[in-house]
Amino acid sequence: MTKLHIAAAAALFSLGLAGCTQNINPTDFDRAAIGAAAGATIAHVADKDESDVYKGAAIGAAAGALCNDVRFCQ
Repeated sequence: MTKLHIAAAAALFSLGLAGCTQNINPTDFDRAAIGAAAGATIAHVADKDESDVYKGAAIGAAAGALCNDVRFCQ
């Protein structure tokens, strides 16, 4: 997978996963933590370098924290 594919997969998976927490009324921090875990997992499973795992976590955290701001997970 290319870096763009990993970034896109991390963002989409994080948005979807963070959106599944609607019944527990999560905060931005909760969604960011879920997104970071999802992004890091995607990069790790794709057998990327350690720095790419951190990048995946950062992208996932941003996507998870901002998913309610773009009205994706409300």
